[in-house]
Amino acid sequence: MNWATLFTTQRTGASEPTNWKPDPVRNSFIKDYDRIIFSSAFRRLQNKTQVFPLPGAIFVHNRLTHSLEVASVGRSLGKAAGEMIADKNPDMGPEFTEFYRHELASVIAAACLAHDIGNPPFGHSGEDAIRAFFHGLEGDMRKTIHNSLSKNQLSDFENFEGNSNALRVLTHNFNEPEQGGYRLTYTTLASLVKYPCASIAGFNKETGLIATKKSGFFDSEAAIYEKIAESMQIPETKGFDQVYARHPFVYLTEAADDICYRVIDLEDAHRLHITTLEKFKELFLPFFENETEVYKTRDYIESKLANINDDNQKVQYIRARWIGLMTEKLSHIFMAHEKELLAGTLEKDLLKCLPATDRELIDLINKYSIKHVYNYKAVVEIEIAGFNVIGGLLKEFVHAVLHPSLPKSAKLIKLVSAQFPVSGKPGQVYRDIQSLVDFIAGMTDLYAIDIYRKITGITIPEIR
Repeated sequence: MNWATLFTTQRTGASEPTNWKPDPVRNSFIKDYDRIIFSSAFRRLQNKTQVFPLPGAIFVHNRLTHSLEVASVGRSLGKAAGEMIADKNPDMGPEFTEFYRHELASVIAAACLAHDIGNPPFGHSGEDAIRAFFHGLEGDMRKTIHNSLSKNQLSDFENFEGNSNALRVLTHNFNEPEQGGYRLTYTTLASLVKYPCASIAGFNKETGLIATKKSGFFDSEAAIYEKIAESMQIPETKGFDQVYARHPFVYLTEAADDICYRVIDLEDAHRLHITTLEKFKELFLPFFENETEVYKTRDYIESKLANINDDNQKVQYIRARWIGLMTEKLSHIFMAHEKELLAGTLEKDLLKCLPATDRELIDLINKYSIKHVYNYKAVVEIEIAGFNVIGGLLKEFVHAVLHPSLPKSAKLIKLVSAQFPVSGKPGQVYRDIQSLVDFIAGMTDLYAIDIYRKITGITIPEIR
C-alpha cells in the first residue's frame, strides 16, 4: 500500500469521484462527520448501553457519549499522524499535503464517531444474543433457514458482528431508491472496518491475522468492500478468500477506542462507587513514572491532584492526562511501524506495540476491569436481560417471516418499520431475516424492552 493511494473522495452511490477541491469550510471528510452526527442511527446511541445500565440516577456513558469522546481522541491521533506523514513526504504534491496535514484528522474523527453505530441494544451481550439465537435454531425454523441461506449468509447471523453491521448501516439504502446509504467517502468507511473479512472467514484466531479476529462485512456488503479495497489498492490476503489487509487508518480509529474505554469505563465505575480514587490512581499514575518532561511527571501530576478537592474531579484530571499521554505515544508508534502498516503485516493493535512496561500496566487495567467492572452485578443483569429481550424478539419476528400467512404473523410484520422491508416470499429468506435483524439491532434499549413487553403480553398497550 502507498500513502498516496490510501485516500479518495469517492463516495458510495456515486459513479465517479468528486473533484478534489479543498474547501475552507467543509471538506469531503467533515461532510462525512456531519452526515453521521445528524443521523437518526447515531442519535439512537444515546439510549444504548455502553457498560452500565441506562438510565440511572448517576449519569454514566452511553454509546453516544462514548462515540463522541472516541471521535475527539481520534481527531488528535489523525492530526498527529497526518503531520508526521506530510513532513516525511514533502514532495508528494498539494493534494497529498492538504489531506495529511488537514483532512486525515476529520477522517479518523468520522470513523470513530460511527464505530459503534452498528451495535445492537444491551452492549456486547446484544451481539451474543443474536448469535446465540441463530446457533440455537431448532426444528422447522432451523431447516428452512439452513436450506435457504448460503454458508456465508448463515454465518452473517451465527457470527453477527457490530463492526460488520456498522458498514451495512452506513452503506445500505434499506427501503430508499437512492443507492449508497449515507454516501460516505471510501476513505472514512475503510478507516472503520477493523476486521476486513467476510463472516465465514472471521472469528478465526488460528490464522494469526488480526483481520480474522472477528469480521468486517456481511455477504450483502461484500461487493461494496471489494470496491473500497480496489479503489485504494488494499490487497486481498494471499491464501484466503474475502480477507483483506487492514487499511492503515484503521489502527488510529481502533487506538482511539482502546484508549477511551479503558479509562472511561473505570471513571464511570468510580462515579458509581464500584472502585475507589486510590485504585484509579494505582492503575493510571504508574504510566507517568518514567516521563522526563516536567509537566508529564508523576510528581507534577500528584502536585496538581493535591490542589483538587473533589474526588470525581481528580479522576477526571488523571483521565485527561492519561489520554493525552497515550495519544502522543500511539501516534509515534503508528509511524514507527509505517513499513508494516503499508505492507499490511502489522498483526496487532497499536496498544500491543507499546513498550513492555506500558503493556504490563495495560494488562493490569484489563484484568481489574474484567473482574470488577464488566462482571459487576448490574452489568451482568443487563446482559441477561439483553439475551431474553433480543432472543424473544427474534423468536417472534423470525417465526412470523417464515410463516407470513398466520394471523399473528401478519400483525407482527406490520410492527416492523417500513424502512426494513419484509416480503415473506420463500426466495427472500436472507433479505427478510436481515431486515428483521436490522430492525432489532437498530432499537434502543428502552424501545426493545417496550416492544418485547407488548408483543409478549407483559404490558398491554394503551390506545392513544
